[in-house]
Amino acid sequence: MNYEHLITVEPGKRSGKPCIRGMRIAVYDVLEYLASGMTEDEILADFSELTREDIKACLSFAADRERKLFNATAPL
Repeated sequence: MNYEHLITVEPGKRSGKPCIRGMRIAVYDVLEYLASGMTEDEILADFSELTREDIKACLSFAADRERKLFNATAPL
């Protein structure tokens, strides 16, 4: 998924954490909600400004970060 237009980083917002569409909702927040057992529908009900695409962008962003971390630490 191409999430570059959905995930933003602004130094003065949320201490530079990746956020969704310039809002103060961080990728970390959404991932934490999902990890705690909240469903997409529950998250969307609590945060009406979010979309399903935003949640999928958070998951894609996290997967890419994990892949990059693994590639950076893999032995040559």
